[in-house]
Amino acid sequence: MSGINEFIDNEVKSNDVVLFMKGTPQFPQCGFSGQVVQILDYVGVDYKGINVLADDEIRQGIKDYSNWPTIPQLYIKGEFVGGCDIVREMFQSGELQKHLADQGISARGAA
Repeated sequence: MSGINEFIDNEVKSNDVVLFMKGTPQFPQCGFSGQVVQILDYVGVDYKGINVLADDEIRQGIKDYSNWPTIPQLYIKGEFVGGCDIVREMFQSGELQKHLADQGISARGAA
């Protein structure tokens, strides 16, 4: 495992909710990252945002790590959840809130 893979693996496993995104939670630098930030903020979950634009190695490394070609990527309890479309669909159906609750992560609007 390369250094960048170890870094990503550690971030994913040591934080309950991690969002690999373009920009930061305060200043998303793409619309898709911004949408996921809005959803996470709306459900009121604590998460760590990692800016892939700050480091090309992370930007490519996270795609290799998840075998998923696009950013953003959301991880909950070490598990890859998906990108913007999947997160948005899960949120709209209530599945995201339920998944967070099932994982013992407090969020608003959990059933």
